[in-house]
Amino acid sequence: MHEKTTIARPYSQAAFELAQEEDRLHDWAAMLQLLGMVVSNPAMASAIKNPRLEREKLAGIVIEICRDRLTETFRNFVRLLAYTGRLHLAPQIQELFEKKRTDAEGIARVTVTSAYPLEDDQEEKIRKIMAKRTGKKVEIDTRVDESLIGGVVIRAGDSVIDASLRGRLKQLSHNFAA
Repeated sequence: MHEKTTIARPYSQAAFELAQEEDRLHDWAAMLQLLGMVVSNPAMASAIKNPRLEREKLAGIVIEICRDRLTETFRNFVRLLAYTGRLHLAPQIQELFEKKRTDAEGIARVTVTSAYPLEDDQEEKIRKIMAKRTGKKVEIDTRVDESLIGGVVIRAGDSVIDASLRGRLKQLSHNFAA
């Protein structure tokens, strides 16, 4: 996985620079997300690995699947990825691009995992707390994991705040074992 990220890095940088030149960071983020979903499809992943399928034809297939949701510049980017045999790296390129985009826009991406779906006011409270903590505008991705029993786990970059009941129970059992 680390090798894929290393190979994807210059492509994500090129995509980011093109998106900035066009003043279309959000559009490029959406197009990269779409491309990542397309190339992750098992049938498409198999086609990408097929050495008999010409790279130009492969690019054409991907572009046709995405139809009018791609700009001409992005279509050229898809052609470049196909030509260099890097289409399979679209998910990694998208992930790296998204990090650059959020950094450039002063946004912190926060993942909140809870035992139950959060209510709007709970999500807003977490957003405000994390915005104060990070000094950035906060975008929250929410997930539900019933194994947490109760509470939440908040991930922001390398920081993790485990306020889940499962986390508290683990800590308690660790304290008793010590």
